[in-house]
Amino acid sequence: MPPASESYLSTLEYGIFWFLTALAVFLFCQHAYRLFRYLSLGRKEKSPEQKGRRALSTLVTLLVHQEQLKYFSPKDRASITHAIFPLGFIVFAVYYLVFVIIGAGFGVSATLDNTAFFYYYTWILDIISPLVIIAALWGIFRRYVIKPARLKGEQTAEALVILLTVIAIPATYLFMTSADTALGYPPSGMGAIPPVSNTLSNIFDNSNTSTVQTANTVLFWGNWAIALFALVFIAHSRFLHIIASLCNHFYRSPLPKGELRSIDLETAESFGASGIKDFTRKQLLDLYACVSCGKCQDVCPATASGKPLNPKNLILDLKKHRMDVAPGLLKVESSAGNSTLILPGEVISREEIWACTTCRACDDICPVGVEHIDKIVDFRRNLVMEQALMPESAEGALRSIENRGHPWRGSAASRTDWAEGLDIKILDKGGDTDTLLWVGCTGALEERSMQVTRSMTEILKLAGVDFGILGNRESCCGEPARRLGNEYLFQMQAEKNIETLKGYCVKKIITICPHGYNTLKNEYPRFGGDFEIIHHSQFIAQLIEEGRLKITGAAGGAITYHDPCYLGRYNEIFRSPRNILNRLPGARLIEMKDSRWKSLCCGGGGGRMWQEETTGSRISEMRIEQAKKTGAGTIATACPFCLQMFEDAIKATGYEESLKAMDISELVARATKF
Repeated sequence: MPPASESYLSTLEYGIFWFLTALAVFLFCQHAYRLFRYLSLGRKEKSPEQKGRRALSTLVTLLVHQEQLKYFSPKDRASITHAIFPLGFIVFAVYYLVFVIIGAGFGVSATLDNTAFFYYYTWILDIISPLVIIAALWGIFRRYVIKPARLKGEQTAEALVILLTVIAIPATYLFMTSADTALGYPPSGMGAIPPVSNTLSNIFDNSNTSTVQTANTVLFWGNWAIALFALVFIAHSRFLHIIASLCNHFYRSPLPKGELRSIDLETAESFGASGIKDFTRKQLLDLYACVSCGKCQDVCPATASGKPLNPKNLILDLKKHRMDVAPGLLKVESSAGNSTLILPGEVISREEIWACTTCRACDDICPVGVEHIDKIVDFRRNLVMEQALMPESAEGALRSIENRGHPWRGSAASRTDWAEGLDIKILDKGGDTDTLLWVGCTGALEERSMQVTRSMTEILKLAGVDFGILGNRESCCGEPARRLGNEYLFQMQAEKNIETLKGYCVKKIITICPHGYNTLKNEYPRFGGDFEIIHHSQFIAQLIEEGRLKITGAAGGAITYHDPCYLGRYNEIFRSPRNILNRLPGARLIEMKDSRWKSLCCGGGGGRMWQEETTGSRISEMRIEQAKKTGAGTIATACPFCLQMFEDAIKATGYEESLKAMDISELVARATKF
């Protein structure tokens, strides 16, 4: 048979070509349709807007992995190799569509093979093919020889078949084009011959023409057969993530990173997730996209500290459960209710659900856009709102919010005790202001954090800022309630606070707590609360930059800065706190091992502030150990939760004499008193 590059197949070969192609496409579509029906079990969401922009963004994400660049390290060879795979997939997909199906399948290869497009595309294939082969070989060596912890249990036959297929496709292509080169077929004679194919063509130097033609034919059919096998295998294996990840990025949530999906409390028939049908289709699509790379578990503070939660296993357990129950659910699709539950203790344990700090490290690092936190919060919503099952300490915090307007059930302080003698405008006693200092529950009621609030008010006064506080009209922003799963209580708090803020005509709100900042900025607009929200680290940095706040004294010594999760990963505020610390005379900023995007959670988010850490190590103590290794005498932060967690951790680790935890406002206030 003449080679494919000579542009035609015999009648018999055309029949074989199209029979195999049609069979593979049929088998792929058959199983893909079944998987789509499983996906359709989820709740339908509003169709995404700006589809063109989303498609372009998805393509850029696939080719550049721009979201992962912030985690890039030359030592992380796995990230480098995985960046090559999607590029190779696209390049070969175009090759098979244009030059094999259209060219060979429809007998127009001669026309295509003598075009400039073909010539330049062979160069692209010639360059990307060895890169894909090297990446897959490294993947095999890493998975089956090195065996990193995050790939424990992933040394499966399926994974090996996938990697061998990834090697076989570009390898057979290169040898096929090297035979083309030896026979003088295009791109020979069209310009410089692609280097890899040209080098490999030397193996045919002592072969006669018929032998080379036979090799070319065998390689063509072998390459096409492997490609068709991959097509069928995609739908039945984790290979599917290649396609699913594209869809997952395209259908990514349009909400800000800091906003959870809301529940329409008036129309909802159930709250949260107790079964597969309670998830949205995007949430179920996550299960198809996951490739079990384990990056999420590497950055999870719960996993690192020995808690039951492992975000990778969470997704894999849900993935397996979906495949187990979906066929049965489809048979009873028209029946009412949710016939198969994911009750705590069956598929996902309660311990896993309550161990999450919602730090967002798992969501942020996932290369295929899997969202873990929204599923965990949906589980919590079901436990709290449907089954009234939650840790006793969490229940106490929720009841305190409902009854007293704050989660600190043991506090006897009032909202304004910290402000005694400071001559601060309190709006509930009369007057108004454009700029409001949102003190927050912790800043107003927790003794250590009261010192931070006083420092912040000193700074505002020194800079001549006209501001006020709500006083006793201020109530919990609702963030702990929402993260703990009580959506009803959150919405009640949000609506009450928004009404209060609008009543005082507040325009700008300064928050000390990143959790309050995130809630007011990203979640209140959904309920009509559109205000200008600025975190105190941003505002202080702005005052210094404008010259309204003079730093006259030394803050002194080596300082390491801890990025709060809800300030950094959620809202990308990294620069302002560091700008402040770098402006303090005598201060020397030393970064910890994990900083900025990679910052290790303090352990207090997601309502963990009000739960006991009884399993594994304390996350806050792990972070303090990182701080201690820098040699700094101060760990600075910009979050009252982090500050309180670190105060306790420093005492527990015995570092009270050598390490102090301070808010950046305290450091600035101290440096302005000289």
